[in-house]
Amino acid sequence: MGSGERAERARHWQYAELPGVDLLHARYIRKSFVRHTHEHFVIAAIADGVEVFHHGGGDQYAGAGTLALINPDTPHTGRAGVPEGWRYGAVYPSPEVVAEIAAETTALRGTPGFVRPVLDDPYTVQLVHQVLRAADEGNALAADTLLRVVVTRLLRLNGGSLPRREVRSAGARAAARARAVLEERMAEPPSLERLAGDLGVSPFALLRSFRDLYGMPPHAWLTDARVRRARGLLDGGVSPAEAAVAVGFTDQPHLNRHFTRIVGVPPGAYQRERKNVQDARRPPAVASEPWQNR
Repeated sequence: MGSGERAERARHWQYAELPGVDLLHARYIRKSFVRHTHEHFVIAAIADGVEVFHHGGGDQYAGAGTLALINPDTPHTGRAGVPEGWRYGAVYPSPEVVAEIAAETTALRGTPGFVRPVLDDPYTVQLVHQVLRAADEGNALAADTLLRVVVTRLLRLNGGSLPRREVRSAGARAAARARAVLEERMAEPPSLERLAGDLGVSPFALLRSFRDLYGMPPHAWLTDARVRRARGLLDGGVSPAEAAVAVGFTDQPHLNRHFTRIVGVPPGAYQRERKNVQDARRPPAVASEPWQNR
């Protein structure tokens, strides 16, 4: 394999004809994703190599011909499981997109989701890569059709109703209130001691209950939330430097580091792809007729 073939590369983009869906092509070798979550579902089709990701209390291994399936708001990591890394394509449909397809094509009730995080299904792996190819080529009919086939097949093979996160205990209620405070004060968050004191609990009790409820400690959750909010700002045309300050990072390099460790591409590259989609959605300018200029 030549050095060019072994280089890490990634493209994270959207296709205007697939609203509510993010798309990714990537090859990673040394890349390591820190613990994070997604607002959307993750359907990652491994073409070659092995990805290892921590999920549900243990490491999961996804090799060639398998799919890594992550439900929304589920903490997980990601890294290479073999020296040559892994190559994959992924689609990230929103919960609304998945719910719509599930209601139309399955008998699932409640909030649909995936039961197992790894599924050995080479046929669907190929379908996912066909979705990406169709989107890249601008074939809206094929991209939309194939995406619906992928989601329907995965829900039938590995679908179920997602359990609701219960917030019943005093510790869980304190954790939920702490999350609300961090969301509101994202740019200037309190210390753990101050946050716990304001909620009337000890710092270690809050740390334990927050990790139990959300799968990561408050500081890690805050970094993840900042990147999520930065993505929204970048989608809206805010510059990376401005987005960094708005969400509480010290500067753009600070945002770049965390954004790349969670999203997989730098914020500048991420935003350029969004701008291309916005330009594609904008109706073409209509040239005026000669009589309109009189």
